[in-house]
Amino acid sequence: MAGLHTMRAVQLSETGGPEVLRLVELPLPEPAPGQVRVRAAAIGAGGPDVLIRNGTYKWMPPLPAIPGNEMAGTVDAVGAGVTRLSVGDRVLVSARELAQRGGCYAEHICVSEQAPFVLPSALGFDDAVSLGNFQLAIALLASNGNLLARTILVPGAAGGVATALAQVARARGLRVIGTASSHEKRAFALENGVSEVIDGDPATLPERVMALTDGRGADLAFDHVGGALFIACLRSLAPFGMAVSYNILSGPPASDVFDELRKLLGKSLAIRTFSIHTVDSDVAHRRGLMEEAIALMAAGKVRAPRATRMPLAEARRAHELLDSGGSLGKLVLVP
Repeated sequence: MAGLHTMRAVQLSETGGPEVLRLVELPLPEPAPGQVRVRAAAIGAGGPDVLIRNGTYKWMPPLPAIPGNEMAGTVDAVGAGVTRLSVGDRVLVSARELAQRGGCYAEHICVSEQAPFVLPSALGFDDAVSLGNFQLAIALLASNGNLLARTILVPGAAGGVATALAQVARARGLRVIGTASSHEKRAFALENGVSEVIDGDPATLPERVMALTDGRGADLAFDHVGGALFIACLRSLAPFGMAVSYNILSGPPASDVFDELRKLLGKSLAIRTFSIHTVDSDVAHRRGLMEEAIALMAAGKVRAPRATRMPLAEARRAHELLDSGGSLGKLVLVP
């Protein structure tokens, strides 16, 4: 345990693999005027933290850096002039609300009093650090202008963003077709809102989706893989459907995407590339998305996936699991 005037944090001085993460003892931060200090109860570990660690994040904080983009806990000190929050308030800190990304792999963090989101008592801290995925899911589902839809296709349906997408979509009455690569992942996807789980082989995906939808296809497809899978998503769409690319883990498609659209001209399809960073400068929109996610979870309309809890001191092991894809649900670091 840290002393009265110090705290523990996980820090990196150079980028690389999990081995660059070091547990350090730092001075306990004191809130400046207009700031509050939050004592962490749960810290989310996820993909953006890996990008900070390996130095490929487009919004990289300067080194030495403390990774971590989600922290839930309690306000334990306030600076001069603070009126919005009080000691004892339960809050969520999202690095999307901070001047730079990261900073949450720590026992305490000081932030502007405007940054945290107040958490209803119905929301547990472990669940709260999954809210960022639901914020993202709500934004993704609006990417077609909130046009009416019946069915969405979610490849890799056991992933963190995918399960959030599935739950928000189901809460809106949509049918969710997902893909998964193992029995365990199929079961997890079905637990988290997916209606049907099918094989994700790009060669057969369109045929399977069409069979499930009586030949109509999906209104929206959300792809984070790219490559051949993105083309398969296009071919799985209904008339006036949209394929949304929110990552390209396998790189861009090898074939000409515009040529594929022309081959499917009779369906009048659309493509959107998507990043939550588009709303970085739109405070009201960005915070409104999170407030909607909080309200959905507090009302029981969506639920956080089961959490794997690990001590903050084992952040390296958590990143080994993130690198290998060896965990289902949210990884939560506990101070």
